[in-house]
Amino acid sequence: MAAAERGVWTGTQLRRLLAERAGLDLSPASVSALFTKQPSQVKLATLTALCTALDCAPGDLLVLSPAAPAVSAPVKMSGGQPLPGPLRAVGRRSLPPL
Repeated sequence: MAAAERGVWTGTQLRRLLAERAGLDLSPASVSALFTKQPSQVKLATLTALCTALDCAPGDLLVLSPAAPAVSAPVKMSGGQPLPGPLRAVGRRSLPPL
């Protein structure tokens, strides 16, 4: 883990680094969950703060598991061009990729 490689062994240490280096004040429970669980989602702001606090890149924190679903072909708009980004728009709502 990137935290251990940088001498951060407890949630308290990580919480302090996030506050000092990235200006992010996470609750002790949120930091503990990052340490003890594999989160199903992480806000980009939190990922950015973790990278700043630990002086690393997102690839140092994220691991693609073999059970990850395969990437499907991009969804195309009515004009035949693919939609930008991983979400497809329907009306004013965004839906997950197909």
